[in-house]
Amino acid sequence: MLDQIKLSGSDLAFRPLGVGTNSWGPSTLEGARDALAASLEAGIELVDTAEVYGFGGSERVIGEILPEPGGDAFVATKFAPFPWRLGSSSWRRALTASLERLGLERVGLYQVHWPFSISSIEALMDWLADEVAEGRVGAVGVSNYNAEQTRRAHAALAKRGVPLASNQVNYSLLHRAPQVNGVLDTCRELGAVLIAYTPLASGALTGKYRPGALPSGARRFMPAFRRLAEITPLTEELQAIGRAHARSAAQVALNWLARQEGVLPIPGAKNARQATDNAQAIDFEISDSEATRLDEASRRWR
Repeated sequence: MLDQIKLSGSDLAFRPLGVGTNSWGPSTLEGARDALAASLEAGIELVDTAEVYGFGGSERVIGEILPEPGGDAFVATKFAPFPWRLGSSSWRRALTASLERLGLERVGLYQVHWPFSISSIEALMDWLADEVAEGRVGAVGVSNYNAEQTRRAHAALAKRGVPLASNQVNYSLLHRAPQVNGVLDTCRELGAVLIAYTPLASGALTGKYRPGALPSGARRFMPAFRRLAEITPLTEELQAIGRAHARSAAQVALNWLARQEGVLPIPGAKNARQATDNAQAIDFEISDSEATRLDEASRRWR
């Protein structure tokens, strides 16, 4: 079983896995309810959402299915720095709306969803430090920030005595940019957790798909699915390592992330079975030699 991970600005230590809720909405209410219950039963506490997911629908579903106001769940959501949101009064209204949809008085982790904004990083961080002081935000994070932007956010918060808890970025065996663009090293240096979204590359790492057997919908046009023949050696390696541990290729891909220092993947879960499968990805640990095999098989994407 993998070690727990500490989120700066929070009193809690987590199992190194969360639940991504990008697909949750009114039409998936019962599946989401089951997925949350199964996750919490397995000790997976961090539930990640955003105000833009389903135009607030994901937050509303979480607010409806939380077992009690917060309960054992640690809720993380994201603020969208739209260009028409100018100044702290409009930012405060956005946080208020998220809290109302979630049914909470305080959100565990509040993240700025992307770095592109008319307002400066420093102004946004200063406002978030105010929200921490007021008690409406527990910990402050960012998302999709590069290394320099992460440092700026950290420095601005530090002036207010608030740690930067996290940076949420795209990271998987098929998207290894954080390892080479400085983001992962910067997060480790600053004590911020790297929250890895799309950790299974939208399903390309599950081994379910192959040339001629593509997923339905828009996913089939994503770069990973247009290059499935090139990905096959990697998915075969994932499956081989999985057989050695009685685990699936997806569970091995999640374990490869979660075993890394300061990394917390947040795979999606639409139902209890998927949530349970995800949780079992951190009930074992691949060896250093197995991790090296995966590194080699995915080197072209690094």
